[in-house]
Amino acid sequence: MKESEYKFYDDLPLFLNADTVGKVLGVLPASTYELMHEPDFPMLRVGSRMVVPKEQFIQWVNEHTGGGV
Repeated sequence: MKESEYKFYDDLPLFLNADTVGKVLGVLPASTYELMHEPDFPMLRVGSRMVVPKEQFIQWVNEHTGGGV
């Protein structure tokens, strides 16, 4: 697993794209896209783009790890 380049939630943009989600979680792009298609993952479609609202992402991380990034 790669180390995240983000150290604080405040460093994240308001909406995260797949690249940012992968960097935060320290996973490869294929794993990121697989995760973003999971039913409980807070992904939104904006046209053909997939984005994740920052606050919902933080909540999802907390629910699935019992803590933070």
